[in-house]
Amino acid sequence: MPYWHRLAVFGVVLLVTLAVARIVDRRLARRDLPAATMTRYRILRRSILTLIVFVGLFSALLVIPQIRAVAMGILASSAVIGIVVGFAAQRTIGNFIAGLLIAFSQPIRLGDYVETGGVTGIVEEIGLTYTFIRIEDNDRLVVPNEKIASDTIRNSSIRSGKKLAHVTLQVPLDTDLEAARTLLREAARDDRAEVVVTDLGDKVGLRLSVWAPDEPSAERLENELRLRSHARLREAGVFA
Repeated sequence: MPYWHRLAVFGVVLLVTLAVARIVDRRLARRDLPAATMTRYRILRRSILTLIVFVGLFSALLVIPQIRAVAMGILASSAVIGIVVGFAAQRTIGNFIAGLLIAFSQPIRLGDYVETGGVTGIVEEIGLTYTFIRIEDNDRLVVPNEKIASDTIRNSSIRSGKKLAHVTLQVPLDTDLEAARTLLREAARDDRAEVVVTDLGDKVGLRLSVWAPDEPSAERLENELRLRSHARLREAGVFA
């Protein structure tokens, strides 16, 4: 095969590879996805495009005899080359694997407000090897994925939906506080209920706290706690 023919085939394979990568990228370019889905989606999208470009470029290079001969030699000694490359690029490979772990385990997601290394900011981009965090002065903190996967990170965007319902009551100063606390726990009907003394003025302030599944439930629970607490304390003669 003439040399110019090989160059033409090389160019055609390269153009086809780029065209396929562009078409796939457009087909995968979805938007308006939830943060959790978008994080996984972008990592998967980049991985697929990287694989397409790598396979296409490698296929195009095999058209040239000199490069094909070198490639065959590399394949013949792949074990040794693999070990050398593995040691040389262990950080890069580690960051890539960490990026995949972040995408699927999701300790952080796109748009999350996080703190790492004493710096706080919003997760703007999670790449194959690095994560970009926009900090307060609008600079970008570029963090290797391996560091995020191994270090402790505070994520203020991942919170439980539970809400603490608070009810504050006042009882006379001569009230037996331990007995009053027991009565309020009984009124709460929850073993996890907490009762603390908040004030010692003209009267004693007591605060009853109980966890609710969500904010609307907490508002309803607070109303019920007021009624039940008042009834229980009155029944016990505290308000007599």
